[in-house]
Amino acid sequence: MSAENDRPVECGEESLTRALAAVAKPGPTERPAADLTLGILRHIGLPQDAYDTYAVLDGPAGGLYVARRAAALTCAVLRAVAPTSEEFEAHYLAATGRTAVRTTVPPPGVRTALRTGQARRLRLDLSALPAAEQSALTAVRSIPRGQMRPVSWIAREAELTDPAVVVTAVRTNPLHLLVPCHRVAHDSGLPCDAAYDPETGDALRAAEGLQRALLHGLVSRRTRYLGSGTTLIYCHPTCAHARRITPPHQVPFSSAGSARRAGYRPCKSCRPAAA
Repeated sequence: MSAENDRPVECGEESLTRALAAVAKPGPTERPAADLTLGILRHIGLPQDAYDTYAVLDGPAGGLYVARRAAALTCAVLRAVAPTSEEFEAHYLAATGRTAVRTTVPPPGVRTALRTGQARRLRLDLSALPAAEQSALTAVRSIPRGQMRPVSWIAREAELTDPAVVVTAVRTNPLHLLVPCHRVAHDSGLPCDAAYDPETGDALRAAEGLQRALLHGLVSRRTRYLGSGTTLIYCHPTCAHARRITPPHQVPFSSAGSARRAGYRPCKSCRPAAA
C-alpha cells in the first residue's frame, strides 16, 4: 500500500484551507465547483470507495442525473422528478445509504446511450431490487428504441407469473431512461408512466418518434396487433416491421387469438403472444 493511501484523513479548518489551496486553479481556467469538491476529498485522503459520483447530462426530456459506483451505474433520475441537485442527492442517500458527489465527467458510454436510445451495453446495478423486479427491468431493457411493449409481454419475457410485478418494477425503476420504462404500456395500449408524470413520458416517446396521438389512436380503435395482408405476419403496432406495412395492407387485430384464427403467424422480431 502506498504512503499516499496510508495517509490519515485530515479534518478541521486548517486542513480544509490547505486542501483548497492545493486543488484550486486560479484564473480563467478554474475548475468547476463540482470537480473542486472531488479534488478536496481526494487531497485530504478520503478513500474513493467512501462515496459515489454523479453527473448531470442533457436528455430528451431535460436533465438527467446519473450516478455510479466503481464501473456500474447505480441511479439515474430525470430532473422532472428531482428538479435540483440537492433533491437528487437526498434521494440518492435515502435510496442507497451512500453520498453522491457531483462531477462534470459523465460515466463512459452514457452520452452515446442517451443520443442513440440504446443503453443495453451499459453496466447497470439493479442488485438492490428483488429478483423478480430485476428480471422485469432486464426485459424492459430489451425493448428497442421507438417501440412499445405491454406489461404481459414483459412478464412473459421475464418468466413472471404475476404481471403486477412489472408495474411495481416500472414504478420503482432506479435508472430512469437507461431502463426505458417509457416504452412500457398497459395491456390496453396506454403508456404505463408509473415512474414519472405522463407529460414526461410523452416527451420521451416523442423523441423516439412515438407521438401521443398515434398511441391513443391505436387504443381507441382497440388495435393491439397489426398484421400484414401480404406476409400474413402480425406484430405489436410499434414494431419496426409493423410500421413499414403500407395502409392498404394493414390488418388490425384486437387480440393475438383473432390474428391466429385468421391465419396469421407472430413476428419473430417483436415476438407477440401466440394465443
